Amino acid sequence: MIQAVIFDMDGVIIDSEPFWRKAIPEVLSAAGIRLNSAQAMQTTGLRVDEVVQYWYERYSLTDPPPEIISRNITGRVIEYIKHEGELMEGLESAVNLFRKHSLPLALASSSDYILIDAVVDTFDIRSYFDVIHSAEQEQYGKPHPAVYLTAAGKLGVQPAACLAIEDSLAGVTAAKAARMACIAKPEHYPDFDKGFYMADRIVGSLREINEDVLREIEVVREEKGI
Repeated sequence: MIQAVIFDMDGVIIDSEPFWRKAIPEVLSAAGIRLNSAQAMQTTGLRVDEVVQYWYERYSLTDPPPEIISRNITGRVIEYIKHEGELMEGLESAVNLFRKHSLPLALASSSDYILIDAVVDTFDIRSYFDVIHSAEQEQYGKPHPAVYLTAAGKLGVQPAACLAIEDSLAGVTAAKAARMACIAKPEHYPDFDKGFYMADRIVGSLREINEDVLREIEVVREEKGI
């Protein structure tokens, strides 16, 4: 039985992926790296420091210091969120469904705490979550399962009894590596990467998450002995 639910943030709680695709090329251009929006999508789901490392290695760069670039990207995304950000459609209905079942909720994000705080405080949703955890505190970000395993531990629930809600392939991979059930909400639904089929359910909107979906996931996992 599902005993807890863990939300990703970017692309699940807030429609921020377009902001990342604008901010990353904007800031990396200062380091001489020219990216288009398609290239910026290649690192969706990774921590910002891993994004910068990814491009620095490909361009053999060391200057400006990558930590400065990472900080500037995060700051730019925060600006976009505060001025243009919107919560994802169906978030409140999904939260209410889980609350009806008395399921504790966590937020487990690849984003740094400074960005997580900007989102939950700007939209006054901190009370939605019993636990908030960032991969900033982990040695590895998604697709490594560490951020999910730690979030489950903070909730006091076994990972296999958790349901993760993700939008990126890296995030779905992380959730499944943690042996969690996973609902995927790909940004480009229905034209998504086939890798998303590793999720237990794929939806186009959080509004699609209902009683039937929860029962179906639990039945399938019980049949598999998870």
